[in-house]
Amino acid sequence: MSDDEYEFDVPDDASEDEAVAIAAVVNAHLAALEAAADTEESAQEPWNPRRWSFAGRVSALQRREARVPTSAPEDAWTAAGRTTRMR
Repeated sequence: MSDDEYEFDVPDDASEDEAVAIAAVVNAHLAALEAAADTEESAQEPWNPRRWSFAGRVSALQRREARVPTSAPEDAWTAAGRTTRMR
């Protein structure tokens, strides 16, 4: 999404602080929409290739090697809660 795709109007009587707050809320909302779209796209990918990248994240964050079994939950959040079981 480009910034040019969206337009919004700030009320004429809004102070500078109010205008900044409105812009920040709109920006946060658009970022959340993009994140949700990215999550939906990655959830549609098959787990097998994603589990290798998941193993890389475990390695980087926990500083240990973990073999992610094919039976691991496909949801990354659920799998993250089970990394202590992965050897």
